[in-house]
Amino acid sequence: MIMVTGANGQLASLTLQELAERHVAALGGTRSPAAGQRRLDFDDPTSVDLTGVSTLVLISAGYAEDDRVITRHQAALDAAVRNGVCHVVYTSLAGDADHLGFALAHRATEQLIKSSGLGWTVLRNGLYAELFGALLTWTADGVESPFGDGALAAVARADLAAAAAVVASNPTMHAGKTYDLVGEPITAVDIAESLGVAHRTIGLGEYRAQLLADKTLLSFQPPMLASIATSVRHGFLCTTGPDLPHLLGRPITDPLTVAADTAAAMRAATSTTPTTKSSPGSSRT
Repeated sequence: MIMVTGANGQLASLTLQELAERHVAALGGTRSPAAGQRRLDFDDPTSVDLTGVSTLVLISAGYAEDDRVITRHQAALDAAVRNGVCHVVYTSLAGDADHLGFALAHRATEQLIKSSGLGWTVLRNGLYAELFGALLTWTADGVESPFGDGALAAVARADLAAAAAVVASNPTMHAGKTYDLVGEPITAVDIAESLGVAHRTIGLGEYRAQLLADKTLLSFQPPMLASIATSVRHGFLCTTGPDLPHLLGRPITDPLTVAADTAAAMRAATSTTPTTKSSPGSSRT
């Protein structure tokens, strides 16, 4: 049986949907299970039960500092070994993103997986096109961002879910492989042009000040988001590659369309006044 962790999150739920459409039996695991799901709370390691699971799709358990994320992943791997799981598919971070503020937990988890004795496949996911669109801020004159004309090889979340389903459906074929699942480079300027509005670049200092002033963000999120901004702005996240279309067996979903649609939806959701701004942390899962 396949189990997908973080079942209530967007990537996990899409992965479960993809598996269901392929008529592959799969179970969702989460700390707050609904009917047909299994309770998994990696903050309570002794309660983690993976009995009957042959392939574990480990969706990164983020939204915490590195030490807590890594501890959660270690708990999942310990349970996998204890309960006889054969293969772990881990959703990691794109290969050219080692300098991002949240890369360390991913790379540490990759090492833990490779030393666990379990079969493994690492999916190094690029940043979501949805996230890129959500990180644009709407103003009275259009949109602003700290990205300048830097490009991001953004990827639609649904494509990453489909890739995870492909691998989980036949893990033996993908054993011991690391896939770099990135999309096509797009810029904030491209998104603005697609929406028919102007784009204004703000400085990284101004952006960091906005993040620190945003009380909806958790304490570890401003440095993470700032690291995305400077990395995109200075051209460190625009590398493309063939792995994603190869796994999907089709062209990838157009990331510009996805990003623009997300930005437009953010505008509609925050249109109470012409200058209402969207939260920079509103699309992370």
